[in-house]
Amino acid sequence: MKLRIHLVLLRIFGALPRRVRRILVRLGSPKYTVGAICIVQREDGRILLVKQSYGKRWGTPGGLAKRHELPQDAAVRETKEEVNLKIRLISEAAVVVEPTPHRVDVVYLAQAFEPAFIEQVRPSSPEIERAEWFDLSELPEMQVETVTALRALGRSGALDISAANLPN
Repeated sequence: MKLRIHLVLLRIFGALPRRVRRILVRLGSPKYTVGAICIVQREDGRILLVKQSYGKRWGTPGGLAKRHELPQDAAVRETKEEVNLKIRLISEAAVVVEPTPHRVDVVYLAQAFEPAFIEQVRPSSPEIERAEWFDLSELPEMQVETVTALRALGRSGALDISAANLPN
């Protein structure tokens, strides 16, 4: 009986105009925010971490993509806004899906576009208190999202995290 009702409903749905079907699918689909996370790495292997003014643990440059903004553009923009560093993305995206908070983080490995400024990296947003370079073997206490992002890049093969002291 349930199968028969299901088939009838699918036929009715299929007979609806395409625009109406699209609206119904969007209404019934979960909504996710999209964030861009950027792991900026120097030639010596150190990575850039930032301490946000509203948190205790270290994180990475990044944030939410604006409406209609591509994640890779958001990663570049957020890094420039937060630490005034021009970067180029050097990896394919690694994606982290967090179903409970309805968030998708798109993670990139990047290098500084202007190596001359790499040592002088400073916070350029009230959101960021500190910005420092860390060796993967000497990482400070980090946000869960940052640890997850590092692991995602490690799984993708873009970043060797074998020396990283990541929590379990």
